[in-house]
Amino acid sequence: MIGLIARRLLQLPLILGVIYTLTLWLAWGIPGNPLENPEGRQPPPEVIEAMQAQYNLDSFGSFYGSYLASATGVTWLSEELSGEAARRAQEAADAGVAAPRRYVFDLGPSLQYRDIRVNTIITDAMPVSITLGLAAMLIAVVVGVSAGVIGAIRPNGLADVSTLILALIGISLPNFVIGTILLIVLGIWIPIIPIVGWGTIAAIPVPAITLSLPFAAYIARLTRLGMLEHLSSDFIRTARAKGASETRVIIRHALKNAFLPVLSYLGPATAFAMTGSFVVERVFSVPGIGQHFVNAVQNKDLFLIMGVVLIFATMLILFNLAVDVLYRWVDPRIE
Repeated sequence: MIGLIARRLLQLPLILGVIYTLTLWLAWGIPGNPLENPEGRQPPPEVIEAMQAQYNLDSFGSFYGSYLASATGVTWLSEELSGEAARRAQEAADAGVAAPRRYVFDLGPSLQYRDIRVNTIITDAMPVSITLGLAAMLIAVVVGVSAGVIGAIRPNGLADVSTLILALIGISLPNFVIGTILLIVLGIWIPIIPIVGWGTIAAIPVPAITLSLPFAAYIARLTRLGMLEHLSSDFIRTARAKGASETRVIIRHALKNAFLPVLSYLGPATAFAMTGSFVVERVFSVPGIGQHFVNAVQNKDLFLIMGVVLIFATMLILFNLAVDVLYRWVDPRIE
């Protein structure tokens, strides 16, 4: 177990390095100049050139190296060892102003929002996305596993067919369609809870349900297939022959083994739900990281794009590692 965790953590920098390189290469090719706002102020050419040099936006190689050093903590360590950080703090104290906050893993300044660091944006927005994602996955697991078990108990029955139809609808319909339907039904026809905005517990259920439906549908299909396979196995017949109750057979024996494919799916699904709910956050005006990422792509905010992608990739890798550890814990026979 320790060896598995150590190997995965050693692979983490290499995987993030590949993701960083590919993402920056794609983001660099987005048309437009991030320092120019067609709908706002147009800086003079000399100002744009100075800002490009300041942020290393005039060269792909310069930006690649400087941002990588900043995001990995190399720049912070270098400034600490050379005394540059202490010198800047002293200059700020002599000028009577507060020294700017320094981050070990500095994701840079946002080119879209004035005087705001990407670290601050992610710190403020990530709890919202995490709350929404965890709520959605909780709903998805409860609904999906329950539907899959009910459908597998009576295959080809009314409950099973209904479950398959609902799962097909949940997988096929995009989030923005589901969200729009819920907005119309719960916002106009039956206005019982707030459906737009954030800040209260009552604002969580509707966007969480919207985000959870595709995951719940896939979990229901995985659970149903696993249950059908294991309910016809020899060890299930043996358990029934020994007099075990049907509830114990289903939950203790069949579901425990059928849940393993669901568990492997929960790793990337949870990471995606917590950081990839862009459409749902847009539809319901949720101030999560998804809205910032969409705006960053539209405005070619390279610092914010790279910061969000690196955070998302790290979470995805760590969640997959957690799933592998849980695999070993649930079934020690798995190598």
